[in-house]
Amino acid sequence: MEKENVINEKDNKEYLFEQMPIAKAVLKMSVPTVIACIVMILYNLADTYFVGRLNNPVETAAVTLGATVILAFNAVTNLFGIGASSLMSRALGVKDYETFKRTSSFGFYCALFFSLLLSLCVAIFNTPLLNLLGANAENMEATASYLRWTAVFGAAPAILNVVLSNLVRSEGSALHASIGSMSGCLLNIILDPFFILPFGLNMGAAGAGLATFISNCFALSYFLVLLFIKRGKTYVSISISNLKPSLYIVKEVFLVGIPASIQNLLNVTGMTILNNFVAAYGSEAIAAMGISHKTTMIPMYVAMGISQGVMPLIGYSFAAKNRKRMKDAIVFTTKISAVFLVLSTIVFYVFSTNIVSLFMENELIVKYGSAFMRGMCLAIPFLSIDFMGVGVYQACGMGQKSLIFAICRKLVLEIPALFVLNKLFPMYGLAYAQLFAEFILAIAATVVLIKIINGPQAADEAGA
Repeated sequence: MEKENVINEKDNKEYLFEQMPIAKAVLKMSVPTVIACIVMILYNLADTYFVGRLNNPVETAAVTLGATVILAFNAVTNLFGIGASSLMSRALGVKDYETFKRTSSFGFYCALFFSLLLSLCVAIFNTPLLNLLGANAENMEATASYLRWTAVFGAAPAILNVVLSNLVRSEGSALHASIGSMSGCLLNIILDPFFILPFGLNMGAAGAGLATFISNCFALSYFLVLLFIKRGKTYVSISISNLKPSLYIVKEVFLVGIPASIQNLLNVTGMTILNNFVAAYGSEAIAAMGISHKTTMIPMYVAMGISQGVMPLIGYSFAAKNRKRMKDAIVFTTKISAVFLVLSTIVFYVFSTNIVSLFMENELIVKYGSAFMRGMCLAIPFLSIDFMGVGVYQACGMGQKSLIFAICRKLVLEIPALFVLNKLFPMYGLAYAQLFAEFILAIAATVVLIKIINGPQAADEAGA
């Protein structure tokens, strides 16, 4: 019976990856991922919203500064989540199920080790870290309290539930991957007001951190229970007996994972520099930037969800040398992403003041925040092509090329633009640095995708 279950599951996955109409396959893979991303955004906004209800810029600034460390978790999730899932999808494309199982186990246990190491580092180097983030005497204690729950205690569950989501999605189980992510996010939204506001525990930013910790533990539990129930029906394995990484597995995971991880660390670097620039203008400016950044991340996460959701299909088709199916998936995905992002930009630009006002009733913060939002939202339309370019590189195992994109985005374009624009247009110029970077990258990504889709090298690299 167990063998029969595996065969049925395998047939369903092969139909999804090889025969299902492209629009239906893309939507089946992407929609659950996008929904999970939207819920994740709401959960990120929930911290800002409920802390904002305290009408205390110091508490809101603490969540904004602490969010940079949470973003740093993605260095580990990208390394072992994206790195492992890319190889797993390609292994599935050539029917190498043994490599699939061993890669998933390798990704899980490496993520566990490094998440515990990250927690230890945050605990030991707490004060230097807070200074690096841009915390000052006014918001130092609140930021430390937020990080105690989200990073010192919460790194492992936060990282592992995202890594497991990637591993499960690589097999085509986008719905289960999304349900796991959403379960923790929804719980966080429910817990936030009770832990943060005066009618509950009145913990402020620390309460937001505690709610996040509990929610991530719940999401991790979902995936562990799912894999236990589906044993014998899935090739995804976290069994210690499958922790037998070959040199090939380690090389391929790191080939994609390390560039993806560096890309995230560069994002953290850019955010840290941005926060330090904004910190010079006070807690109100930090709070305003935090609100603007988190709200404009809504369409950004949707675009990311679309590109991540379709990655297993692209990786599978690439390994199976089905160039036409890969091309159709890329073109269809880019079109639906672009339409959504253009509409989102219009909404954020027109209603920026109204949106910021939802979070805090502070005239100065609304003034700063609406100006920041109008600048930041102009970069949004270009994300559809930029994210797809990086996603295709990662799905096809071309990690070095995705790293070049990351270096260009942050070190060559966005970070230098922060220095120049802040000098030319103090504070407000900071909001336009991303637009400068994404516009140029969109041109480069378009050229890259055309070459991957139509170039003869694609078939050669697939067999390499």
